[in-house]
Amino acid sequence: MSIDLSSFGQWYARPSGIGDLMDDLGQALATGRSDLLMLGGGNPALIPEVVATWKRRMETLVADDQALARVLGIYDPPQGNPGFLETLAGFLSQEYGRPVGVENLAITHGAQTAFYYLFNALAGENGNQILFPITPEYIGYAEQGLQGRLFRSALPRIEELDDHTFKYRIDFENLPLDEGTAALCVSRPTNPSGNVLTDGEMERLASLARERGIPLLIDNAYGLPFPGAVFTQAAPHWDEHTILTLSLSKLGLPGTRTGIVVGPPKIIRLVSSLNAVVGLANNNLGQALTQPLFADGTIARLSREIIQPYYRAKAEAASAILRSALPGDLPWTLHSSEGAFFLWLRCRDLPISSQALYQRLKARGVLVVPGESFFYNLPREHRAWRHRKECLRISFAMEDAVVEEGLARLAKEVTNAYRQA
Repeated sequence: MSIDLSSFGQWYARPSGIGDLMDDLGQALATGRSDLLMLGGGNPALIPEVVATWKRRMETLVADDQALARVLGIYDPPQGNPGFLETLAGFLSQEYGRPVGVENLAITHGAQTAFYYLFNALAGENGNQILFPITPEYIGYAEQGLQGRLFRSALPRIEELDDHTFKYRIDFENLPLDEGTAALCVSRPTNPSGNVLTDGEMERLASLARERGIPLLIDNAYGLPFPGAVFTQAAPHWDEHTILTLSLSKLGLPGTRTGIVVGPPKIIRLVSSLNAVVGLANNNLGQALTQPLFADGTIARLSREIIQPYYRAKAEAASAILRSALPGDLPWTLHSSEGAFFLWLRCRDLPISSQALYQRLKARGVLVVPGESFFYNLPREHRAWRHRKECLRISFAMEDAVVEEGLARLAKEVTNAYRQA
């Protein structure tokens, strides 16, 4: 049978960075390949105290016939479970120090689905675009636009902190803002680099959005107030011009696919309508598991006392391993580790691309993510920027032994790539 695909079908039938990443990771995890060291992807760690919390909640839910029947057998409204939304509104109002109402909240099938809705609802017509004020940015956005070149990315300023540490900063003086800018979008902490935009940077972005009457989109998958994987001073940001997404995934519940949109009522009504049309209703389980824990403060306690210290210690240990294993005379640098689950390694003047290095590491049994996929939709004059082919995203969320062995193999391969040039 001959099947002719529409432009939509052809677009999504193409290979994509996020598709390749999830295929690599999914195949390895599904087949249980013990020879692969998984230093790619954003899967959260199985933190014992957190896993125990979800186990207790599951046991309580399963023991309650009425509650279990409701979770498994009844559709929630497209906006989300009313009781969960009410509880979450109270929690966020307390955390943000300003009112957040049920009318400001909607649930989606994961935060990535929310961005698919938002990007295509806000931009695309008449050449309007979403501007990423700093790059690299999350690989999962790259293929989400339905209409042409939906995104535009701005180059960062690179601040060298020492011989082997750097930090990206927004280059406000050269942001390509124009009448075609439909929204600004950042992740905080930034996936892939672990960069946490400062409170000052966030306020400047918010001011630009207010001045132009456009929204500021913030992907808060790793951020504040939960899961709180932030290792530097930062305050959560939300106001009437901000559309914020949160997720239960990095709390340790990626399988529940529960995203949260915090935004103006008009946007919430749009998201709810899209939920009804695209998926009818959302997954009930994540909301049911966490509602009592938002109500009694457990989520805040887990984030501050368990999750944040755990990932901070993992980041420090992984950074120390890599800094010790890589020769000091080579021109490698690590981005300052300020949040999320990743190290971002730049191999300056590397004689091969990060894509080629990724393939070599894969042959050694180490899965990471090549940096090219995170630098998309750069202006034409910057597409040959060498930096974009010099970086790797490395997850440190797996077991300590896996991280240690994987980083040792990675350091050897990087060293060989330099020395053999």
